[in-house]
Amino acid sequence: MIELHQYPRNFGLPNLSPFCMKVEAWLRVAGLEYKVVKCPDPRKAPMGKLPIIVDDGELVPDSCLIRDHLSQKYNIDLDAHLDAQQRAVSHAFEVMVEERLYWAIVFNRWVDENWIKLKKQAFGHLPPVVRDVVPRMVQSKVKRDLEGHGLGLHEVESVYEFARRDLEALSDFLADKPFFMGDKLSNIDVTLCAFLCGVMAEDLPSRISELVSEFDNLNAYRRRLGSELFPDFFGE
Repeated sequence: MIELHQYPRNFGLPNLSPFCMKVEAWLRVAGLEYKVVKCPDPRKAPMGKLPIIVDDGELVPDSCLIRDHLSQKYNIDLDAHLDAQQRAVSHAFEVMVEERLYWAIVFNRWVDENWIKLKKQAFGHLPPVVRDVVPRMVQSKVKRDLEGHGLGLHEVESVYEFARRDLEALSDFLADKPFFMGDKLSNIDVTLCAFLCGVMAEDLPSRISELVSEFDNLNAYRRRLGSELFPDFFGE
């Protein structure tokens, strides 16, 4: 059975990490049997990040590499119905979401308004001696990562304006289609489900969730996908 190593579930979400949620959503769409292995500390994982999977003893890191591995091994291509141009568009939007919108989410959770809630949830179980030290160390690293990416060098309002533009682009392209690329679910839908459902956690409201709420089609889309892919979390 495939083992999915990811962060423990919290804030009423399948996972706080959109990349972990993306892999679990993909496994559910593909109908592959798997079990979740909780891993609160990613430092021993390859590249120090989660998710990873272990499949027949083979360890695979990174959500995109995991998807490639599973697609090839089990002959499952969620993009089989897309032509070359559609695949290119889908790829570009996925990169936008994972390489810019994601960092706005990181900023919101680890630096801005949701840091206190995240700190309590993620580090509250630590012994009193290190309960304040470890979060400061982790937050400092996240701030360095944000600055290295570039987004962390911007003013707060600019960060959220970038997020708004990304969401507007998603909304404009989705329009009134049932799925992002048309009438049938594809890989980009799995990714967007993870990101949009993740930022709309009821226990973790934010500036970004307020921005998502401005786009009626994105809201309807993420509610439908969430209830279909994770009925145990988002079922109505």
